[in-house]
Amino acid sequence: MTALRDPSMPASAMVLAAGLGTRMRQLSKQLPKPLVRVQKRALIDHVLDRLAHAGVAQAVVNVHYFADLIEEHLKPRQRPRISLSDERERLLGTGGGIAKALPVLGHAPFLLVNSDSLWIESATANLVRLAKFFDRQRMDAALLLTATDEALGYEGRGDYSIGADGRLSRRGERGTAPCVYMGVAILSPTLFDGAPRGAFGLGELFNRAEKAGRLMGIRLEGKFLHVGTPEAIKEAEAAIRHAGG
Repeated sequence: MTALRDPSMPASAMVLAAGLGTRMRQLSKQLPKPLVRVQKRALIDHVLDRLAHAGVAQAVVNVHYFADLIEEHLKPRQRPRISLSDERERLLGTGGGIAKALPVLGHAPFLLVNSDSLWIESATANLVRLAKFFDRQRMDAALLLTATDEALGYEGRGDYSIGADGRLSRRGERGTAPCVYMGVAILSPTLFDGAPRGAFGLGELFNRAEKAGRLMGIRLEGKFLHVGTPEAIKEAEAAIRHAGG
């Protein structure tokens, strides 16, 4: 059952589902990563279920790799309403893919969720917490992050440090950071003002927003499950079972 929508919750979301999923190796040779199953449910369905529960009305899903399979899989879904952003001819990267979809996403801030972003909730839904935190007057982007040493299946060096006021600082090229970006954010369309044309990474715009003091974030309440490899699927399923999910 869909929860009553919080007035601060964006009405639209962008779901990034066009990547090649190369770290999934043998699995990604047969199907796209968004359709890899955890707890007998495709990763992208876990994401879309979260959006539907939060009251998001529309999700724009970009497609490239095995696009036909994703399109067919999503046809029966009614909530949220699905719009496809077709990148079959050219993969546009995380930034370019969102820029292409902006006319459908509209002029208001919108949620961004990677199609493989998976987490276990705590007491309060984290999308609701992020929506309440976001302030368009002070932010171009608000990111959801988790502690690097608490992210199940993650072996990187982290992405950001969070200041007392919520401002984010990117780690140096050779350094480490206490928090990792989960692929979940609320973005203002103004983040894309003057953005490059064609294919580009969203990190370019995050760096620009950081320099302007308009990149902020909060930490996840719950457990982030980094499903980056086939081996990580079993770990994620065990964590969900342990949490009673």
